[in-house]
Parts: sequence; C-alpha cells; structure tokens
Amino acid sequence: MSTQTRVQEQMELWLNDPAIDEATKNELRSIAADEKEIEDRFYRDLEFGTGGLRGVIGAGTNRMNAYTVARATQGLAQFVLKQGASAPSVVIAYDSRNQSPEFALESAKVLAGNGIKAYVFESLRTTPELSFAVRHLQATAGIVITASHNPPEYNGYKVYGTDGGQLVPDQAEQVIAEIRGIQSFSDVKRLSRADAEAQGLLEWIGQAVDDAYIEAVASVSLNRELVGKMSDDFRIVFTPLHGAGNLSVRAALAAIGFTHVHVVAEQELPDANFSTVKSPNPEEREAFTLAIEEAKRLGADLIIGTDPDCDRMGAVVKNPQGEYVVLSGNQSGALMVDYLLSNLQQRGELPANGVVVKTIVTSEMGAAVAEAYGAKVLNTLTGFKYIGEKMTQFERTGEAQFLFGYEESYGYLAGTYARDKDAVIASMLICEAAAYYKSQGKTLYDVLQELYAKHGYFLEKLESRTLKGKDGVEQIQAIMHDWRTQPPAELNGLKIAKLEDFQQGLYGLPVENVLKFTLEDDSWFCLRPSGTEPKIKVYFAVRGASAEAASSSLEKLASQVMARVDEFR
Repeated sequence: MSTQTRVQEQMELWLNDPAIDEATKNELRSIAADEKEIEDRFYRDLEFGTGGLRGVIGAGTNRMNAYTVARATQGLAQFVLKQGASAPSVVIAYDSRNQSPEFALESAKVLAGNGIKAYVFESLRTTPELSFAVRHLQATAGIVITASHNPPEYNGYKVYGTDGGQLVPDQAEQVIAEIRGIQSFSDVKRLSRADAEAQGLLEWIGQAVDDAYIEAVASVSLNRELVGKMSDDFRIVFTPLHGAGNLSVRAALAAIGFTHVHVVAEQELPDANFSTVKSPNPEEREAFTLAIEEAKRLGADLIIGTDPDCDRMGAVVKNPQGEYVVLSGNQSGALMVDYLLSNLQQRGELPANGVVVKTIVTSEMGAAVAEAYGAKVLNTLTGFKYIGEKMTQFERTGEAQFLFGYEESYGYLAGTYARDKDAVIASMLICEAAAYYKSQGKTLYDVLQELYAKHGYFLEKLESRTLKGKDGVEQIQAIMHDWRTQPPAELNGLKIAKLEDFQQGLYGLPVENVLKFTLEDDSWFCLRPSGTEPKIKVYFAVRGASAEAASSSLEKLASQVMARVDEFR
C-alpha cells in the first residue's frame, strides 16, 4: 500500500468512525487542505521506541490523543490477560504535561472494561515512583503518561512489566501485535469512571505509596549522619522545571537530613507549557539559568534539576573561580560511581560480584573508575529498560549484585527498589556526595579533576539533527545506510579499528539500528536514530593525556563526522 493510499484510508476511517467524537473530526476537517500535515498525522501509527509511545498531541494515528491511548491500552489489556495472573492489575502514573490526567483516566477506564484493576495515582507522580509502585503493589504491569523532556506539544505512554522495568523488545512486540489487531475504536472496551470505581476496578493511590517509596530511596544513603552534621553549612538550589519531581526530591533530601534546599520559585509548580525554559531538559545549561541566578544570590554549594517526569537529573557545581559549571551525564555518573564504591570499600561492604551497568553510548570513564575498585562493568543497548532487565536477571540468578546503573543522558539508579532511572535518588546521592567531600574541604569539581588525573581525560559530546515528518524518517534511514554500507577507513588521522553494527545482534544483545566506530586510539563515535524524537543522534568520546589534547581531538573528530552526516540534510 502506498503512503498516499494509507493516509487517505486512515483519514476516512477516523472521519467515519462512530466511536470518534465530533470535536476530533472537526480538528481533522480544519486541516484537510494541508496535505503535508495530514500525511504526517496518518502515514504511520505511533511506534514503541526506547520510551514507548511518544508524539505530538493531536488527532491522527501518528499523534497522541485519547483514541491512540485507548487503542494502546486495549492492546496492553489483551497482553496482560494472556499473562495468566489470577487478579491482574496495572498501576498508572502521569506527569505535568497537557492531557496527562485525561490520558491516565482513559487508560484506567479501558483496563476496567477488560476486567483489569487499575491503581491510579491521585495526582502527578514521578516515573521512578511508578516503577517502584508496580513492584510494591505486585501489579502485573504499569503505565506512565509522560514525554520526559520533550517540548510541550508532546506527550507519551510508557509501559512497564511486572518487574517494574520498561517493556523490552520481545514484550513490546507482543503488545504491538495486540494493538495492530484492533481495527476500530469500537473494539475498545471501557467502563465509566463511576462503574469502574463501584466494581473495585479503579482504585486511587497516593500517600501510602509515596511514603514507602521515599523510605526505599533514603535506605540507599551511605552517610546520613554526616549529612546531618553538614546540613547547617550546605545549601542546595533545586529546580523541578515545572515537573513532577518537586515534592519527591525535597522529601528524599529531607529524609537524610538536608535542611537548606531552596526551590526555584518560578519553576516550582507544574506548568504543562514549561513557560520559563526553551526546553525542560536538565541536559541543557539554559534550563538552569534561573537556578544559577538563585545559587549566586545564596552562595549555594550545589544546583540540581530534574526533568518533567523526574527520571533525569542534572547537577551544577562550582569551579575554583566560583563559577557554576553544568556537569555532563557522564561526569555525574562517574562521580556517583566513585562515591558509592569508595564508601562501600571503606566499610568493607563492596561485594566481590558487584556490577555497574551502563549503555554502549556512555563514557568509559565510569567503567575505569568502577574497575579500579574491582567491580565488573556490563554494557547494554541505549535505554534504561535494558539496565532494568539486567537487574531482574541478577535478582533471579544471583550471579551478580547490582551496584549502580547509568546512561549518558542523565539517567541513574542505585538500589534495587525500582527498575528505571530515578532522578530522586540521583539528586539525593549527588547532594550527599557533595556534602561528604565538602567535609574534606573539596568540591565535586575538585573530585572530578582528581578522577581525570587518575584515569585519563575522558571527554564526550553529543550532536543531534532533528529531521521531522516522513521526509525526516527517510533522511535518517539514508544516513544510517550510508555509514553502514560505506564505512570510512580512517578519521581524524586514525584508522577505524572496529565497526560494531548492533543491527546484527552483537554480544547477545537485542537487534537495534546502531553503528559504533572505534578508532585505533580507542576514541569512538556512534550513530543512533532516537527512539523517542525525530532525531539522529551522534555520540563522540575521546581519552587524552590532558584536557587540551582531549578537547582538540574531540572537536576534530566531531567536525569530520558531522560534515558527512549533514550532506543528507
């Protein structure tokens, strides 16, 4: 079927489906003359990527709306029922985005229509608490309505398995197969909210789960007594960037003794439009503009920020000149690995079979730090679901003890209470580490320089190109095909020592459209289409004898690679 034929057929199905409300149909009629817009809305169904469903809010199969959410939930319900649980249940959480509460309730009503109990949080909650709640309530699955750090016009739908981890590819494919079998929205079963509540198929949850979650997070603390001693002289500035992290992060910090936590007032309350930032992403320095101003006013020791669903954490530290420097995800990860493992070693509690898990696009600096303490390091594909999958494997087999998991995109987890990255525990740990080192007369910036001096100057960079719509998808495919079929022999004056094509299913990992090139000096770059945004991402990493040498090598490598990538734009 041609794209044009599919678009026309899908458009007509929506306009003629009696299960679709008139307001949605009128939205489609209003753009009927815009062929490009109609094509983008209907040329495909939203697909599960590294973060489940994610897309722009609006009418159409390639959009987030009550109908695509209901259809996805009907497919999930059929998947859940096939798991054979005697009393199947699903936990649902949502963040501060537009239509998040509505999508959450719609999901609950569809689950109830299929005889599946839905536990729904009474107000917005973080993604990691959803992961915890699935395990805590012994549910069959979980749903979180979020688009993480995407722009405000986006929302999304992530699905979790009974272990509290995001669905991995084989599970996601089963759900997708169920979804594809639903030809009409009339096939979606649902109960009204009142009927679902009356039949005990919709239960609202809140404070009791919150308390259990914060207790689990705080239990990972290594130096609570020291925090108590340092708290009067340690100031933290925190921005939740208008998201779900405000209460949870503050509760976790208070639980281990921090008393001077200053929240950026302009960014404290939920705001679906994220009106004070260009992007609610703690990976970007601009997101910290207001927080840095507040920190300067207070003379704060540390700044932390979390994204809308609070699964990513960014930290800002002081350098010797008193300037606030935004740490990369790789730097924060290495610092937390060093803090955790050094303290466990000092206590004699570092297990012989301890493992740190990271992704293939994450810096090797954290690996070098972990290995220096005798810990094993495992690599997974991009996406924290693969780290969660390893955790569940360790729990089942006893072959290893999980110590820490992280990825370069600001996602971290310590402890085994959840199976997804958690900005709440990352906030707690980075603050605890900063207080610990301050008691020794050092800042996190100082410790980072010590790690560079000991392990080498690791520098990383991420370049991305946004290529929207059907044309963008085709351009991304062309870029990957070009590099896959015509790999360079050398770059940056160095030979390509190794090409890893993860579409070939390397190292027992799932098949994924990722190419990683390693040069003869062990620097590397990796091309990967985003699973959640219309982007191609290119990751770069080098290791030098000095900061200057590493920086020079990184810029030369990145410029050569991106020049070739940009030929397709």
